[in-house]
Amino acid sequence: MSTAPKSEILHIADMVTYQEGSVVSRQITKTDTGNVTLFAFDKEQGLSEHTAPFDALVHILEGEAEVRISGTPYQLQAGDAIIMPANEPHALKAVQKFKMLLTMIRA
Repeated sequence: MSTAPKSEILHIADMVTYQEGSVVSRQITKTDTGNVTLFAFDKEQGLSEHTAPFDALVHILEGEAEVRISGTPYQLQAGDAIIMPANEPHALKAVQKFKMLLTMIRA
């Protein structure tokens, strides 16, 4: 998977498109110490509950999502962000289709 070009202005929300009934992702950058990934979720699509060994920052770029962390639901809209703590179960679901930037730092 290729990453985004460096030293260029990026129009992040335009770098991934919605696909009916799907979740689409595009890696923006990746290093040994972390990665940034862009996602587009069609309405009612999501990621099932899972855990990750590192904190992850979710930043909603457009639309509306429910982020559930350790069973607690959080409603996020464009411009909102939340940190999903390491080793806590979390899941995401599109209330309306939405795009998000996920930043995970490994160190």
